[in-house]
Amino acid sequence: MSTVTLTIDGKKVKVRKGEKVLWAALNNGIYIPNLCSIESASSPFAACRLCFVEIDGRDGPVTACTETVKEGMSVNTQGPRAQGLARSALELLLASHPVDCNRCPANKACELQRAAAHLRVKLKTGRFRKIERGLPIDSSSPEFVYDPNKCVLCGKCVWTCRERLGIGVFGFAYRGFKRMVTTFDNRPIGESHCEGCGDCVSVCPVGALSFKDRSKPEVSSTKRKLQTVK
Repeated sequence: MSTVTLTIDGKKVKVRKGEKVLWAALNNGIYIPNLCSIESASSPFAACRLCFVEIDGRDGPVTACTETVKEGMSVNTQGPRAQGLARSALELLLASHPVDCNRCPANKACELQRAAAHLRVKLKTGRFRKIERGLPIDSSSPEFVYDPNKCVLCGKCVWTCRERLGIGVFGFAYRGFKRMVTTFDNRPIGESHCEGCGDCVSVCPVGALSFKDRSKPEVSSTKRKLQTVK
């Protein structure tokens, strides 16, 4: 396997040629905030805009999930311009996200919490006007509950159900602020062709999808792996 050597935050790492900077960092213990990236996906979704980094020789910050590693590349995940963009993106997400962590099933296993701590952003930030969507919660599935108000539009459940499992229960609908993840014709999940496998719950980075049976693991092996990165 062909490899390249690059430097991330002063640490030299050797990774597979063609790897994205985000995974080069995460797989070597260097945390970069992210919500939507899937290592096995053929192309990055690049929707959350939290993974900005600065690269020597580049005019401005770039998203680590879309940037391919190069021999001798020097990456700074803590650059002020990159951090500023990531903080703004996170604060915009939080402006439409119900912050009720103590009652959320994803509490202490939530990527929003982790990103906020890393970027030093308050979860109840007042920088942008709070606008919550007030959408109905779908508890029609016998296995899990879907709260679209907590959805961060990362697309992980959509990709997992459609691309990995070949089922395609979930998809995106509408545009702008009304954009949401839903089923075909916006039917209740219990009336869709969902098989109840729960893989969508396991990849959700927040509390939008949660098992009704709390004895089931909410966190997938991939998610656990990311949570161990310092």
